[in-house]
Amino acid sequence: MSRMTTFIRRLHLWLGLSLGAWFAMLGITGSALVFYQGLDAALNPEIRLTSATPAPDWDSALWDQALATVRATWPERQGAWRFEASGEPGPIAGRYQPPGGAHHGPRVMVWLSPDGRTVLREAAWGRYAMTWLYELHMALLLGDTGLALNGWGALAMAGLLLSGLWAWWPRGSWRRALNFKRDAVRSRRLRDIHKLAGLAGLPLLLMLALTGAMLALPQESNAVLGRLVGPPTKPPPVRASAASGPSVSLAQALSTARAAFPLARLAWVEAPGAGGGVILVRVQQPSDPSHRFPHSYAYVDPTTGALIATRDRERFGTADRINNWLHPLHDGSIGGVGLRVLLVLCGVIPLVLFVTGWWRWRCLRRAAREPHSRHA
Repeated sequence: MSRMTTFIRRLHLWLGLSLGAWFAMLGITGSALVFYQGLDAALNPEIRLTSATPAPDWDSALWDQALATVRATWPERQGAWRFEASGEPGPIAGRYQPPGGAHHGPRVMVWLSPDGRTVLREAAWGRYAMTWLYELHMALLLGDTGLALNGWGALAMAGLLLSGLWAWWPRGSWRRALNFKRDAVRSRRLRDIHKLAGLAGLPLLLMLALTGAMLALPQESNAVLGRLVGPPTKPPPVRASAASGPSVSLAQALSTARAAFPLARLAWVEAPGAGGGVILVRVQQPSDPSHRFPHSYAYVDPTTGALIATRDRERFGTADRINNWLHPLHDGSIGGVGLRVLLVLCGVIPLVLFVTGWWRWRCLRRAAREPHSRHA
């Protein structure tokens, strides 16, 4: 065995023993989050409603009704209100963003009746089960520090996977290397389970590790992309006009946005808070891989209803297009139910790898202390 192979195997062993439990936790929580909206609805029956009314779309008056309801219910909340156009009949989902809050800052989630007149549920992000799990998976409940730790940890996980592939790579018969010996001693059976589970999950786990690292470390990722394919573009600077008067309706703003994106699907509409801002309409262009969080925007003046600017995914460069694929690949939404089910199963594999690797290591240590032990 070469010195390099010996080093790689030791690296794989100690990465697995030291970080394996962390990776197992990320895998299990990631599996739970693949269908987190469905699980959240199952845990909260008050929002499991069916409706004969079609879901609100571009020309619906329900967006203004929903905005009027939340503003009347919480007049003290002077930040932005954002509503999701899911395309599914049922409750209208929205969220409140306090003034000055970052995208991942404190926010409150609300669900309204299909007619937009009644609040069905209100919950602060991170204070209920599925969002607590989301924060644990994304940032270890540690905010930006945890996000960075997970980003660098995801790169370490990619190294763990690749070092395992190197350590396993056959130097002789591939058939023997892929064989599972049912009648072998325990340490050999554990090794076979470990290698077969690792090989089965390698493509998806490596994809999840790399996309997770890029999502968690956007500045570092963009710096690398900038050197390889050119820097990503930045959102256009937008500012509402100085015109005074009442705000236009969301219906008017949506009409303006639809004229700018005639082929797009409506995804979100956001009304600014009392401190100023613009009406933000988020849409999915035909080539956009992300259904729930697409990457094209129309910025509409809240007083005049005029279009201030757009950000069109159809005109993005290579770096932006790469970034746009990260989230739908990481959560499996790009591949429909089939890929999402595979990701649920794949999320269990890090736990299998950690348990079998740790158990085999313990067996080998015991065998070294007890030369005649049958556990090895």
